[in-house]
Amino acid sequence: MKKILAIVLSLILVIGLAACGAKEPAENTTEAPEIGGGTQTDTAGIDYSGIKVGLICLHDENSTYDNNFIKEMKKLKDDLGLSDDQVLIKTNIPESDECLNAAEELVDEGCNVIFADSFGHESYIMQAAQENPDVQFCHATGTKAHTANIPNFHNAFASIYEGRFLAGVAAGMKVQEMIDSGKITAAQAKIGYVGAFPYAEVKSGYTSFFLGVRSIVESATMEVTFTNSWFDIALEREAALKLINDGCVLISQHADSEGAPKACEENGIPNVSYNIDTSFIGPNTALIASRINWGPYYKLAIDAVAQGKSFDTDWTGTIATGSVELLELNEKVAAEGTKEKLDEVMAGLEDGSIKVYDTSTFTVKGAPVESYLADVDDDGTFTGETEAIIDGYFHESEFRSAPYFDLDIDGITIL
Repeated sequence: MKKILAIVLSLILVIGLAACGAKEPAENTTEAPEIGGGTQTDTAGIDYSGIKVGLICLHDENSTYDNNFIKEMKKLKDDLGLSDDQVLIKTNIPESDECLNAAEELVDEGCNVIFADSFGHESYIMQAAQENPDVQFCHATGTKAHTANIPNFHNAFASIYEGRFLAGVAAGMKVQEMIDSGKITAAQAKIGYVGAFPYAEVKSGYTSFFLGVRSIVESATMEVTFTNSWFDIALEREAALKLINDGCVLISQHADSEGAPKACEENGIPNVSYNIDTSFIGPNTALIASRINWGPYYKLAIDAVAQGKSFDTDWTGTIATGSVELLELNEKVAAEGTKEKLDEVMAGLEDGSIKVYDTSTFTVKGAPVESYLADVDDDGTFTGETEAIIDGYFHESEFRSAPYFDLDIDGITIL
């Protein structure tokens, strides 16, 4: 998932853009279940013999974020019938000149389409694109492609805020069950969120999740704490425990390790994860998870390169493209009627009758928000220039694929 990101995980502690460190990941002793599905693999009439694909990842399979990219790339390789030497994956590549070096190595090895997965890779991928005009470079979570005017440089993201909203609905159903059973009162409906950094992508995610909860439990409030790292098992566990000890009755996160889900399982607190089904970690507490399925974008870009066609400079995947997914609902944990409610809300999102950031559903400092200039054109000044509220809702990821919702709405407390 990044907005002016920061931390790199290599074999040692490296200080990233935000000057906050990430610890070397502990060995993951529990194998995660396979993820995938939803990728369209109609290969009729396309010759992939001349294709060679590169993927640059900030971390490795120990990170749920990077693992989501890696597993979907491997799945697509098999679906398209690509050989092992047609797909090259580089892991633990910092947001530094090492990224440019990795891109150049992939070019030298014959890759004609290269993907990178982390926000801080962007400047290096842009440079590689300028120096290698015959290779297509695709960067996830970036912000500059729509204004950079580099023909072979692309950004991509997805409307994952819709997936997080849906996950929030499932969480709201669980919290309402706690209220109805007398386990908590409506006034005690406080949830927690472990965030990586206070960037727009994370804010957009936790706000949409909260609005999903609020659509079920009007009295719900939320506390958010940041680890200032995309991947740190110990920090994410500590953050979750902090929220649990502060009275939060359900925890979600936008951070990439098993730390928070394990803390929730150990303390009997329902958990909503991201990028991976964590029921193998928390069989008694893992409720649901959302993720971006990168398969549709991988295939769109690879097909275009294979056929010598152009493709979107700035692409936003949606529920309709199969890019926004909910992973399996844990019926053991979920409240009765959750699946039916999710189906109902999903239909509303698809037909447009439900808008995640409907301005009638939230306030800022006690007042409704009727206008907001978002910082869509990332020129380094952090100044809003694009009116994002039109027809009564905030138009997230419509003017640029990467999220730009950064309002601090009422009901959410930053610790």
